[in-house]
Order: sequence, then C-alpha cells, then structure tokens
Amino acid sequence: MGGADKGWIEFEGTSLIERLLPQLAAQVDEVIISANRNVERYAALGVRMAGDLRPDYAGPLAGIEAALNICATDWLLTCPVDTLKVPTDYAQRMLGIAPAVVVQHGRTQPVFMLVPRSSLDSLQKFLAAGERKAGLWVEQQALAHASFDDVPEAFTNLNDWQAMQQAQQ
Repeated sequence: MGGADKGWIEFEGTSLIERLLPQLAAQVDEVIISANRNVERYAALGVRMAGDLRPDYAGPLAGIEAALNICATDWLLTCPVDTLKVPTDYAQRMLGIAPAVVVQHGRTQPVFMLVPRSSLDSLQKFLAAGERKAGLWVEQQALAHASFDDVPEAFTNLNDWQAMQQAQQ
C-alpha cells in the first residue's frame, strides 16, 4: 500500500487497527500490537506494544517473535492488522485444538495462528538462520488445522489498494 502504515489506513471511516482491536479484545485476555513505527499512536490505544527485536526487517514472524517475547500467557493468538472480519469464536476454536493454524478453503493462512509461548525458541532459531517465510515455520510446528470454511467472509484482509476497493463495494 505504497509504504503506508496499514493500521492507520481507514476503511469505511475507521482505521484498520480501530476496527480490529475490539474484535480481538473481546476474545483474549490482552492484546499486544507489534509495530515498528507510529508506536506512540498505537500505544495511545491502551495496549502493550512489541517492536521487532532484530535490526533487519524480518516480516510478520519478527512481530510474532516480539509478541511471544512479552506474552504474559501460555498462548499467543495472531492476526494481521489488515483483517476486516475476525470470527467471534476465533480464539475459542483455535484453543480447542491448540496449537493451531487457520486453514480456509484448503489454503493455510500462516499468519493466523495460536502458538504456545514455548515456541519462541524455535522461532528465534528460524529467524537467526535467515528464514522469513511464515508458511515454512508454521509447517515445522506441526500445528493442527483449524477450518473456518463455514465463515466465508472471515479473515478477509487488505493486501493492497485494489483489495481495499473491492471490499468497499
């Protein structure tokens, strides 16, 4: 999206982070936002912040590593900020088969997962080896597959401006 901070992009008059936050907060004990810019603005939302622990941008897994590093519970439920609709039972369904990754219509969605805090060591080694692909790390974790085929609009995300325009129609 042209380098824009996705969390602050507006969809139907509300920033993506302000749309997502209540959806997740209703399901978990605490929300942690992983961000490397506009940190003060995100922190003003009243949640804990986790910035990347590595100097190189390592993508979504670096944010997950940062969140696992400060996670106060045994589990971390992940969800990217550009997700428009999270099922109201996302956490419950994931915890029911934990650890788990979302699979929708036969396709693994590797940034939607519930992983134990104990997976931090594995993730740190993966990133230290120069790996960055979330799907590859997820495969190595032997996560259960949580099907959300019954909720077709779930996990719709906005990867680019074209997706944003389509979602607004």
